[in-house]
Amino acid sequence: MSYYEKVIEAKNYISGFITKTPPLAITAGSGLGGLAENMTDKIILDAEKIPNWPSSTVAGHAGKIIAGNFKGHEIILLQGRVHYYEGYSMQDVTFPVRVLAMLGIKQYLATNAAGAINLNFKAGDIIAVSDHINFMGDNPLRGNDNFSWNDRYPDMTYAYSPRFLKIFESLNLKKGVYAAFIGPSFETPAEIRMAKNAGADIVGMSTVPEIIIANSMGIEAGALSCIANMAAGIDGRKLTGQEVFDVAAKITGKLENIISEFINKLEE
Repeated sequence: MSYYEKVIEAKNYISGFITKTPPLAITAGSGLGGLAENMTDKIILDAEKIPNWPSSTVAGHAGKIIAGNFKGHEIILLQGRVHYYEGYSMQDVTFPVRVLAMLGIKQYLATNAAGAINLNFKAGDIIAVSDHINFMGDNPLRGNDNFSWNDRYPDMTYAYSPRFLKIFESLNLKKGVYAAFIGPSFETPAEIRMAKNAGADIVGMSTVPEIIIANSMGIEAGALSCIANMAAGIDGRKLTGQEVFDVAAKITGKLENIISEFINKLEE
């Protein structure tokens, strides 16, 4: 079975439960799955039951696909994602976004927990991603793809929707450039200095492959980074994965309010 056929099989399975696709899909990153608690009229699908859907091996990523009402808006929420560092291929990592596109999603918002390089940011801030630097050493469009469903050479000048960024600016969010490394080890201070010199403000281990595929398939895309800590070497503290989950969980309520306001303005 080809990759395209696997995506269609997953799409057909989901369509059996979610008969009307909302325009917006959101991925809840590390520790941010609590967004689902404020959804009503929910249809909840277990990722393990969806054909070909990759299963997360990371705590804080529940592996649920939820369609429902979020504060008056119909959305699809992916409760968790899989990461390249888990040993998955780029095709696996971006499989959910491919399926969303085939379901008919028009807008995609990724959220993640990230480290701050920019000294003007602090733990607990939510940053609108304005651009990215791909330090992952791979691209999800690499290989012999089925080019009938995407642009193999998508322009990335406006990878992060200017319309989304204008809305985030109206919500008084700071903007920043996201640098993506493979992980799962945190970056070294030297790597952070390199990323800073390249123009990065925040650093993480996800999101970039999803944004590339969303753009290639004609989906309007954006991302919000929840600052969990200062990046390696910034304040001299050692980093832990648990700290990321703990801080992200504490600011879920703040993120919910921002997303709700974002959707209100998006629908105006």
